[in-house]
Amino acid sequence: MEKADNPSDLSKGVTKKFFIKTWGCQMNVYDSTRMHDVLESNGYMRTDQIEEADLVLLNTCHIREKAAEKVYSSLGRIRKLKRNRADSNRPLTIGVTGCVAQAEGKEIIRRESAVDLVVGPQNYHCLPDIVERSRKHGPQIDTEYSVEEKFERLPLLASHNQFKRRSITAFLTVQEGCDKFCTFCVVPYTRGPEFSRPRNQILEEASALVDVGVKEITLLGQNVNAWHGKDANGGEIGLGGLLNELAMIKGIRRLRYVTSHPLDMDKSLINAHRDLESLMPYLHLPIQSGSNRILKAMNRKHTVQDYLSIVDQLRIARPDLVLSSDFIVGFPGETDRDFQDTLEIVQQICYSQAFSFKYSRRPGTPGSDMENQVDEGVKSERLERLQSLLKKQQLSFNTDCIGKVIDILLEKSGRDANQLIGKSPWLQSVIVDSKIGSIGDLISVKVTGATLNSLHAELS
Repeated sequence: MEKADNPSDLSKGVTKKFFIKTWGCQMNVYDSTRMHDVLESNGYMRTDQIEEADLVLLNTCHIREKAAEKVYSSLGRIRKLKRNRADSNRPLTIGVTGCVAQAEGKEIIRRESAVDLVVGPQNYHCLPDIVERSRKHGPQIDTEYSVEEKFERLPLLASHNQFKRRSITAFLTVQEGCDKFCTFCVVPYTRGPEFSRPRNQILEEASALVDVGVKEITLLGQNVNAWHGKDANGGEIGLGGLLNELAMIKGIRRLRYVTSHPLDMDKSLINAHRDLESLMPYLHLPIQSGSNRILKAMNRKHTVQDYLSIVDQLRIARPDLVLSSDFIVGFPGETDRDFQDTLEIVQQICYSQAFSFKYSRRPGTPGSDMENQVDEGVKSERLERLQSLLKKQQLSFNTDCIGKVIDILLEKSGRDANQLIGKSPWLQSVIVDSKIGSIGDLISVKVTGATLNSLHAELS
C-alpha cells in the first residue's frame, strides 16, 4: 500500500492513529487534550492501544528525577515496537513532549535514538507539521518560543465540535510559568516566566465548554493565583475578579483552581471564596515545609506565620473550606527539629488530603548544589512518618462526613455496573447506586460510609 503524505487519506483507506501517554500535573493533562484536538483537526484518529498507533507521544513531567526516568524506561519498550514496524508500510513515529522535552532537548535524542521529535509545551499547535518534517528530514527539536506568544500560539479551537470529548468536568489553563524560583523546582526553567492568558480567551473557552455540557471547570496555572488581566472596562483584576466573571456564565455549576502560591492569595481572591457559591470550598495551598529556616532555604518568600494568617482569613471567609498541600521532606540541611516543625504545622492545619515527597535533586536548580544533602534513608523514614499522619487526617476528615447531606456532581461510571462516581465539594470521590441519577446530575446525597480515598452515599 502506498503511504499517504497527509495524516488522513480516505481514498487510500489510510487514517493515521495517535497514542498519548501523560505524566505529571493537571497542566499536562490539559496539554494532552490540546494535542488531541490539534491532531484530530488534522485528520488523525485517537487510539487507546499503543500497538495500533502510527504516532506515539510521551507527555512528560520533570519535577522529580523518578518522573523523568520513567520516560526513558518507556522509550526503551516503545523502541522495540518501532523496530518491529520499521519495514512495514506503517512505520512508527515517536515524540517526547512536555517539561522533560523542554528541559533536555537534544539530550533526549542523544540518549534514545528512536525518538523522532522533541516538542516543548508552547509548540503543540505545530505538532502535525513537526511530525511530517521528522518523517521526511529526520529528528526534529522544537522548544523555542516567545513569552508573549505563550497563549497566542495555541489559540482556542474555533469549532465547538472539537470539544466533543470533554466530560462533565474540564481543565482550563489561565496562567503559565513561574517567577518564584524555589530552589528545589525546575518549573521556571521548563515553563518560563509567569504569563497570564487574556481574559477574553478564558471567557470564550469557558463558554464553549459549557455549550458542550461541561458543568465544572478547574482553572490551571503553575501559579494560578498570580493571574492578572483587565476587565471589560480596562481595569486591573486578579484571579478573584476573573472567578466572579466566570461565575456569571450560565451553566457553570462549579469552579475550582490549582495550584496556588501563598504569596498570591490576595483579599479579592479570599473574598471570592466568601461570595461565590459556585467556587468550591476546597483549596490546594502548598506550604512545602513547616520550618521557617527551610522555607528560607527553599526561597519560598513566605513564613509559617504568613501561611497561618492566610489560612485564618480563608476560614473566616468560608468556614467550610478545607485545605490540601504539598510537602517536601529531606530538603538539604533539614534537621530533626525542622522536620518536627513540619509535623506540627500538619497537626495544626488538619489537611483533608496532601501530597508529600522526598526531596529530589534536579540538575540546574540551586538546591541540587547545596551542601548538607540529607541521607536517603533519613528521607524515607521522615516521609513514612509524615504520610502516616496525613493519612490519619484524611481518613478522619472522610469519616467525619458520615451522616452529612452533601451535593455531588456525578462524573463517571464506577467499577461495578451498578455504580456511579461523583465528586463532593471537597473533591472526594463519592460512590452511589447508578439508579439514583445520571452522569452530569448535581444531586444531594447522605454519606453512609468512608474509606481513605472515597465516600459511599445514598440519595438524600
